[in-house]
Amino acid sequence: MWQQLRGEALGVKFNRQHIIYDFIADFVCLEKKLVIEVDGAYHFTDSQIEYDAYRTDNLKQFGFRVIRFTNEEVINETNKVISTIKEIITK
Repeated sequence: MWQQLRGEALGVKFNRQHIIYDFIADFVCLEKKLVIEVDGAYHFTDSQIEYDAYRTDNLKQFGFRVIRFTNEEVINETNKVISTIKEIITK
């Protein structure tokens, strides 16, 4: 996915593994205040679901929009994922 986002491939700059307050975002576009999280299997445990909701709520309080994709979506449906991201950043 980073190959699709790096530089300004989508017209805006994305950073990878970027610190935002107390959190490390997988990918972030600061200009659009968009955080992209890619979730592996461990994100579907009860404790991780709760922590992810906490993270998302905090990031939203700082004005960020958070979108999540599963590893499987990123691997198997890359074009759909990138299309979704493009749609969000052009709004």
